Amino acid sequence: MRILLDTADLSAISRLAEFYPLEGVTTNPTILSRETGDLRRLLYEIRETIGDLELHVQVTTDDYMDMIREAEAILGLLGTSNTFIKIPVTANGLRAIEELAQRKVLVTATAIVAPTQAMLASEAGATYVAPYVGRCTRNGGDGIKLVQDIDKLFALGESQTAILAASFKTVDEVLAVALSGAEAATIGPDLLEQLIEHPVTESSIEGFAADWENSYGKPLYDLL
Repeated sequence: MRILLDTADLSAISRLAEFYPLEGVTTNPTILSRETGDLRRLLYEIRETIGDLELHVQVTTDDYMDMIREAEAILGLLGTSNTFIKIPVTANGLRAIEELAQRKVLVTATAIVAPTQAMLASEAGATYVAPYVGRCTRNGGDGIKLVQDIDKLFALGESQTAILAASFKTVDEVLAVALSGAEAATIGPDLLEQLIEHPVTESSIEGFAADWENSYGKPLYDLL
């Protein structure tokens, strides 16, 4: 499963991209509102930092024409290569998704909490659908089953739309969607780092280091 970073924090993006095999960055209006400074410069610097990896930027309105205008502005700033316009699945959102898809714009249909929303977004031409796993579960649904149902729908309909799972709280949720057919997941910085952490791994590494120091006391490259 492909991993994207769900943040607009430039320092976190720079640090984590150095170590983790990331496929891109996702943002939304809430994430961007947490950052300070000029928005145009921030988005441009994120694009400069990640190069040609995927960058997902969400519209901030539910008015059809304004969604199209915002999409055009985003693409004008960031370019069309691997820039995804995120659009919530509403009636106007579906209309905008279809219009942008006809223009060959990459679109991520977002705020999905029902399989039918994903089905309609796929038919409208969305490149990705982004089911909200944790938010669905916290509101009385089953976020993992949501991903499973979307995956089954897409397989039956031979859809070319991919699943970009979002809204995670735990490592177990990330693992579950990976096993449920999601092609990608977008994860916050703190949770991303938890994916690699385990006390048994840490204690094993400490043991290796102690045993090597006791026997040789020098780095391996000095002994070969």
